[in-house]
Amino acid sequence: MLNIGDFARLGQISPRMLRHYDEIGLLRPQRVDPVTGYRSYGAHHLAQLHRLLALRDLGFTLDQIGQILHDDPPLDELRGMLRMRQAQIEQTVGEEQARLRRVEAHLRTLEGSNLIDIQDVVVKPTPPLRIAEAVGSAPGFGSENLGPVFARLLPEVFNHLERVGARPGISVAHYEEPADDGSVVLHAGFDIGDQDVPDGDRVRVVDLPTIEVASLVHRGPMDTVVPVYEALVGWIEDSGYHLAGRSRELYHEWHEDDPTRNVTELQIPITMSA
Repeated sequence: MLNIGDFARLGQISPRMLRHYDEIGLLRPQRVDPVTGYRSYGAHHLAQLHRLLALRDLGFTLDQIGQILHDDPPLDELRGMLRMRQAQIEQTVGEEQARLRRVEAHLRTLEGSNLIDIQDVVVKPTPPLRIAEAVGSAPGFGSENLGPVFARLLPEVFNHLERVGARPGISVAHYEEPADDGSVVLHAGFDIGDQDVPDGDRVRVVDLPTIEVASLVHRGPMDTVVPVYEALVGWIEDSGYHLAGRSRELYHEWHEDDPTRNVTELQIPITMSA
């Protein structure tokens, strides 16, 4: 028999790990001295150790390794476990490749601009959102075009909610695809949650669908948002995603007296590239 030090050298593993495997029942020594507690191993243990280490290298958990070592499953069952492990690794590789593309996109954006915190982009599904909204048309994007429309629509929705006794949440906007002449239809209103709000003459209650978005928080006035949107679109394309619809804007904080304190979440629908 071999003492634990000699067996550890033979198996190219530390004695500490051998003791750990003994304690959790993966690889029991052939003998444990009842007085000193010293462990001894037979040469036949080397094959068991090799199998344990091979399974660990494949990424199986210790519980799975214990099941394989103790049950000695038939070949078909072992093939099934290996195919499942293969699928898990392929999924992990795909997720890491997507993460690598996002890191590269962050680097390219940071190298090209020092104006925005593009590293704070988050890919996420949106929560369910139920809003009361009014609809208007603007000659184009940009605060000079959209601002007057917001100034007309939001008070209409606010007054309607006040009349029906509902409490407005954060203000929300979403857009339709621009027309050939560059004009854009704007939907603007307030989150109403599960409140019972009837439609009005120009106000409608709509449920915005849950979608996957690239989300970025913009701090400051909306007249500085254009380069932020441009950088966000660049990040999406560099990260291996496609644009999948028009943007949403959630106005978490709005300060008419000091727009530098505004906090706006920009959300662009995305889908993963094939």
